[in-house]
Amino acid sequence: MAVEEEGLRVFQSVKIKIGEAKNIPPYPGPNRMRDCYCTVNLDQEEVFRTKIIEKSLCPFYGEDFYCEIPRSFRHLSFYIFDRDVFRRDSSIGKVAVKKEDLQKYHGKDTWFPLQPVSADSEVQGKVHLELRLSEVITDSGVVCHKLATRVLECQGLPIVNGQCDPYAAVSLLGPSRSEAKKTKVKRRTNNPQFDEVFFFEVTRPLSYTKRQFDIEEEDVDKLALRVELWNASNLKFGDEFLGGVRVPLRVLGQAGVHEAWYFLQPRDNVGKSVKADELGSLRLNIIYTEDHVFPSEHYSPLRDLLLQSAHVEPVSTSAAHILGEVCREKQEAAVPLVRLFLHYGKIVPFVSAIANAEVNRTQDPNTIFRGNSLTSKCIDETMKLAGMHYLQVTLKPIIDEICTDHKPCEIDPVKLKESENLDTNRENLRQYVDRIFNVITTSGVRCPTVMCDIFFSLRESAATRFQVDQDVRYTAVSSFIFLRFFAPAILSPNLFQLRPHHPDPCTSRTLTLISKTIQTLGSLAKSKSANFKESYMAAFYDYFNEQKYADAVKNFLDLISSSGKWDQKSIETPIMLKEGFMIKRAQGRNRFGMKNFKKRWFRLTNHEFTYHKTKGNAKGEGALCSIPIENILAVERLEEESFKMKNMFQVIQPERALYIQANNCVEARDWIDILTKVSQCNRKRLSTYHPSAYLNGHWLCCKVSADSAPGCTPCTGGVPANIQLDVDGDRETERIYSLFSTYMSKLVKMQEACGSKSVYDGPEQEEYSSFVIDDPQETYKTLKLIVAAVKTLEQQHTQYKRDKFRKTKYGSQEHPIGDNSFQCYIRQQSESSTYSI
Repeated sequence: MAVEEEGLRVFQSVKIKIGEAKNIPPYPGPNRMRDCYCTVNLDQEEVFRTKIIEKSLCPFYGEDFYCEIPRSFRHLSFYIFDRDVFRRDSSIGKVAVKKEDLQKYHGKDTWFPLQPVSADSEVQGKVHLELRLSEVITDSGVVCHKLATRVLECQGLPIVNGQCDPYAAVSLLGPSRSEAKKTKVKRRTNNPQFDEVFFFEVTRPLSYTKRQFDIEEEDVDKLALRVELWNASNLKFGDEFLGGVRVPLRVLGQAGVHEAWYFLQPRDNVGKSVKADELGSLRLNIIYTEDHVFPSEHYSPLRDLLLQSAHVEPVSTSAAHILGEVCREKQEAAVPLVRLFLHYGKIVPFVSAIANAEVNRTQDPNTIFRGNSLTSKCIDETMKLAGMHYLQVTLKPIIDEICTDHKPCEIDPVKLKESENLDTNRENLRQYVDRIFNVITTSGVRCPTVMCDIFFSLRESAATRFQVDQDVRYTAVSSFIFLRFFAPAILSPNLFQLRPHHPDPCTSRTLTLISKTIQTLGSLAKSKSANFKESYMAAFYDYFNEQKYADAVKNFLDLISSSGKWDQKSIETPIMLKEGFMIKRAQGRNRFGMKNFKKRWFRLTNHEFTYHKTKGNAKGEGALCSIPIENILAVERLEEESFKMKNMFQVIQPERALYIQANNCVEARDWIDILTKVSQCNRKRLSTYHPSAYLNGHWLCCKVSADSAPGCTPCTGGVPANIQLDVDGDRETERIYSLFSTYMSKLVKMQEACGSKSVYDGPEQEEYSSFVIDDPQETYKTLKLIVAAVKTLEQQHTQYKRDKFRKTKYGSQEHPIGDNSFQCYIRQQSESSTYSI
């Protein structure tokens, strides 16, 4: 969610890895172990909870959490809770990181000591106050003053034990002063409207000069107003403290008037002091990001430069490739680049270009796509974004079963438990591997089109580069789909949204063994047993018929690397996708022909959809009907009322529709899904269709008489083959700008490398050898455009910050007093305000 600020949108997000806790204090009593879980909170609002780790004082969580932050916050907090035998939760300790301190720990594994949790320290919300000093002349003629304190309202107070019945207590602090006055209690609200005024006499005479209020210096440090918020409780323990604020009277100044919002603060010296690690500690890795996104036109120069990258020759001179060169980690560049290119539908040509360049630099086919290059990271990110649904429908059922059943699968004799049998465990593991292998190798028709198009490009590049190696067209694809997609998802299902939490140690070990075996089965290596360092894994692999599994892998890889352009039949082998008996209605190709229903044997390949009189006829020539894939304009269900028959669907062609009845609802769904998948790349696909048949001279659905009338209902499209992402192109371009800005020194160094003699005569200077520069002149031109675009955006950011600084009032509702992050901003802007843009 973005916060709008005068045409600029502000996005906040946080990515957290909750590692482990250690040295948790033991539970009092004979059973000293604890059952602990960890929560993530924005201030006091819980936004994530880990699973419970049982019977441990050093629980390992290993859980990742990402969220877009939709509101302002003061602290990112983490609480460790213990659940006892009565399922009651008690807090052990907490870590609270101020928003302004998050950058200190950005991307670093950090151990944080747990601090005590007390009601007094759990403070949130803000209060709106107005103070006014007025003069009073006594009978003796002495000038004294009264302080009028108006408590207007509060926002965002914490809810305690399911309720919030707040009131405010106001007192004047100073020598011999203890006056306290209370507002009325506001029931059932954490945003109370008080609007009450309290008067306090300042009994010490104050100077009176030029009819202005001027408190003497010795009184300034002694007088202050204290406002505390309390929750009125019916419990015997008394009211709960919600937070307070101390306002020194020096803020009144000569005008004698002060109005502002304040963040509530905890009481001084709350809670007992604890020694370091007395409550244990928690290991966290926090990445907090704040993006300030301008209107789209501001990003046009940089965005256009990036989107041209796929068509730049050589691709190493393109803006996107240069970003990958200067970033410290390729992943930094890959994430926003992939999202940007996906958003504008240009990911396939871009990945194809950088992959082809990498293949041409590769000398050994056995090392193809083995490094953590920009190509590998971009394909990884594309698969993770485009293939999430594909993973879920393919792997989630069997992964859920494995995590629920807890069947023993340990095959390492050293780790085997006394109660377990090695042969039984091997059989359990073999059955799991077989089932997962089968669901993967039969899932090709569900592979998203964008992934298929990328795999086709990889296969073609590899086959062209290494023409002698017949298997390289398979290994180029398997190195991604098995090694970097399915195997990691099996190993860590929680990272791919297949499971809500990290699996328990026993299940995690089972998934590790399955992942290693699946990875090897899909690798098509010449000697697979040699891939295993462990002898027990090599022995387990002997249970599998190598040729049988290799054939299944190759068929699967052939299917998912088929070109989305169906005019490639001359170089593609037809791949059988699905076949079976169904009932079809005659299409009426003869004007006076019978339009009856007959049982036929249907076959679908990546080239055509055919039906035959019998299953035996399908093996030879002579299909009764052949529909090229490019002639399938839509595949949709047919309303039952058309022919009073269930489980019917229609394959719509340019001239007519073929009406088919499947044997059951599941089979009908499967045929619709797969036919939609293979035909979805057709450019002439329909956007509307008729859900009922054309009978008796009109369409039954819309009653239109013309048989060529456009459809009356939007096409559903079946299972989406192309990824549709909720991607903000401007936000991704802003992130890329931030990366270029961060690595500006490297851009300058790369410019120097382009002009260096070492580029032309060879990498003689080590300081430039880390850059890939195939064409120094073109690279220099692109760098110049990048630097110009980045500097323009930098100027716009600087101007915005200065405009905001001039307009912002510290103590406003948006920026209350006590907002330390805003104080840092004020200080930074004050320091830089003397410099011109």
